[in-house]
Amino acid sequence: MDGAFAGRDYYGARQVQIDAAIRVPGNPAACHDIIAALQADADNEDVRLAGGVTMPLRILRPGRPVKRLDGRLRRVDPEFRQVIHGYVPSTWSSSPPTPGSTPTRRPPPRSPRLAHRRRVRRPVVAPIYVQSGTVAANRPGWANNQGTSSAWPIIRITGPVATVTVIHAESGRQLSFPTLVLTVGQWIEIDTRPGYRTIRRENGGNAASLLAPHPASTSSPSPGQSEMRWTGFDNTNAARMRLTWRDAYTAL
Repeated sequence: MDGAFAGRDYYGARQVQIDAAIRVPGNPAACHDIIAALQADADNEDVRLAGGVTMPLRILRPGRPVKRLDGRLRRVDPEFRQVIHGYVPSTWSSSPPTPGSTPTRRPPPRSPRLAHRRRVRRPVVAPIYVQSGTVAANRPGWANNQGTSSAWPIIRITGPVATVTVIHAESGRQLSFPTLVLTVGQWIEIDTRPGYRTIRRENGGNAASLLAPHPASTSSPSPGQSEMRWTGFDNTNAARMRLTWRDAYTAL
């Protein structure tokens, strides 16, 4: 009541510094070539001069899973005093981009695919009606985020299907497309990652206008197993949803 209010605490950009050494005994030229290759990565104009574009830093410690940090290589600082012996100590510094960069599209990450299956209790008597065509089919699936932080997925829905809604069961968050109609071979891809947040069609067109306003229109699998559901009208049972993500970690 005295005017003190704790607002949101945002993290600043994380900086990672690696102190390492290049050692090629008796071959100083090879040391120079390795440093040149690192400096070329830092000077990549396709990354350095393009808003929102990053490069991956993968870290593997003994007995630990591979962790990835998307950022930019900012500095390569070699010390050439002992290069004549084939030894070059160096410091590499990288950090994520600062907030406010202009997002650009990039290929989706390779991740586990979300399989969709229906269980049918026996005995089964023909003919089998998977869907009447008057009620939206509900197809549950599970995503397992093995990290320690929420993971933002890329969702691709392939037709034929109409009136699609994707629901994150644990939080109730959903993405609804009440006027969407996809024929055979057509698809829509929803990129929910912060900094991207795009919706596009198979022809590259922007489909963001098809998303219905909703107070919780984002979806991010929390650490552990999450249930993902989606509904849509499809009397062929041929429509599919593919969910791709990267396990996300708070710490490197």
